Amino acid sequence: MELWDLYDENRALTGKTLVRGQKIPEDSYHIVVNAWIRNSRGQYLISQRSADRPDFPLLWECVGGSALAGEDSLTAILREIKEEVGLDFSPEDGNLAYSVIRKVINGLRYGDFLDVWLFEYDGPVDLSKATTAEVAQTKWMTVDEIRTLFDEKKFVYTLEYFFDEIVGK
Repeated sequence: MELWDLYDENRALTGKTLVRGQKIPEDSYHIVVNAWIRNSRGQYLISQRSADRPDFPLLWECVGGSALAGEDSLTAILREIKEEVGLDFSPEDGNLAYSVIRKVINGLRYGDFLDVWLFEYDGPVDLSKATTAEVAQTKWMTVDEIRTLFDEKKFVYTLEYFFDEIVGK
């Protein structure tokens, strides 16, 4: 069972938690984190979701997930990176590149603060070091290759911000 801290619209803790899967109250939000990992050639590490994932099976995405109760944004993204792609980063490796409150996306209530982190990395990726089986495979891709996947609807649609907010930073 995964517990999330709830925040008010000003990102202040409310003292309440929510079990993942429960409806987020209208006046509450939780923290969602994404990581874009870029190499020195300007490619980004993307991952394909496993076939058994309940949302967006087999679509491509960046590393991401929700902050667990007691975690801040940076702690959450470091955990998610380790879980999903088996990489260990230090807090000083990450830079907060983008942050936005998401109330509704495509008519669905999201109720979250999305924090997007950028990491630079030129080493190998070994999924056997991942601590979950959420990812089927990873690839380094250029922005144009990611755009093609997105246009072909093979990329998680909520990550469209990548092209305006992350590319070039």
